[in-house]
Amino acid sequence: MFTGIIEELGRIERIEPSADAVRLTVRGPLVVSDAGHGDSISVSGVCLTVVERTEETFTADVMAQTLAMSTLSGATAGTPVNLERAALVGGRLGGHIVQGHVDGTSELLAITPGKAWRVLRFSLSPELAPLVTSKGSIAVDGVSLTVSEISPASAAEAWFDVSLIPETLTATTLGERSVGDHVNIETDILARHVERMLDLAAAGSKRSLS
Repeated sequence: MFTGIIEELGRIERIEPSADAVRLTVRGPLVVSDAGHGDSISVSGVCLTVVERTEETFTADVMAQTLAMSTLSGATAGTPVNLERAALVGGRLGGHIVQGHVDGTSELLAITPGKAWRVLRFSLSPELAPLVTSKGSIAVDGVSLTVSEISPASAAEAWFDVSLIPETLTATTLGERSVGDHVNIETDILARHVERMLDLAAAGSKRSLS
């Protein structure tokens, strides 16, 4: 479990592909300072398990499903990544509850600069659109953000906006993103549970009427 408060900007050092997975080595001196075998570290929003570590790097295996669901499939040596260690029980929840189980990816559609902030607009698939609400929480590349605006229900293509302060722009990879880039998206866990409950309730109603 994570909070979406990025601790360190790291980078991918090495990628070793296998038949249906890859092994990533990631540089992040801070996040490995107290890491042990089996610990969880969020890499741009993807929860990975430490299988090896040095004083400045850790290695993790990434299975095919994770590659298919995330931007890690296109990562190369040198790719910058947002890093966060698993949250400590009893610590402050500075962001929101983030599982590190991404729902998919979104494309950066537009960047609107301001005097002290930047608004980023991302695409939203039809499956995820119901799970995103204005002023709700969302994790973008592992960064806990508040949705500042969403597309109207009548829009042909769904989207959402997030407003980034200078600290977020400098402390995460989002400050270097360009239009056309893809990012990992994790919707709010509460929204996902509510959707599941509504689906089950609707299915039960249909069975009772048949």
